[in-house]
Amino acid sequence: MLGVNYYRRFTVAESDGPMRDGTKGAPPGWPGAERIAILSQDVPRTSMGWEIDPSGLTEVLVHLHRNYPPVPILVTENGAAYDDHPAPDGHVHDHDRIDYLRRHLAAAHGAIEAGVDLRGYFVWSLLDNFEWAEGYVPRFGLVYVDYASQRRIPKESAGWYRRVIQDNGLAAIADRGGDGWR
Repeated sequence: MLGVNYYRRFTVAESDGPMRDGTKGAPPGWPGAERIAILSQDVPRTSMGWEIDPSGLTEVLVHLHRNYPPVPILVTENGAAYDDHPAPDGHVHDHDRIDYLRRHLAAAHGAIEAGVDLRGYFVWSLLDNFEWAEGYVPRFGLVYVDYASQRRIPKESAGWYRRVIQDNGLAAIADRGGDGWR
């Protein structure tokens, strides 16, 4: 089995200096990528500024399927950080995360239709947590964590994802009308 973590795509170009858009080089900590420029795409972004491009998930899964020996694949991490907090009604309305997950699950389904032996998909993360490079600021979880009190509040995405699992896919939710946020 092969586990694949996918959050975002990078579009890159060779660069000896600043690009027309002012970018130069890869992010710090990418050894060997000094002559690579990351090109900004006109796509939606997470609260961390990460580009959202679900087609990249399909492409990487299909690429692995076509270019390496056959092996079952799992998407072991996929998710997005948004600045979500409880609303006055006490609920966490994370519609952007639901849209991110819906689009990435559809991309995973596209890979299956292309012949990929995709056996599973895991959302990162169940709980808001400590991110090794970013601390407690980004909130990736399906469950909101109040770090001071340790109180947990399931976000709307938790209920949505539960229904996707119960219904064994996105189509059943869409057939019932809406995105199943509640």
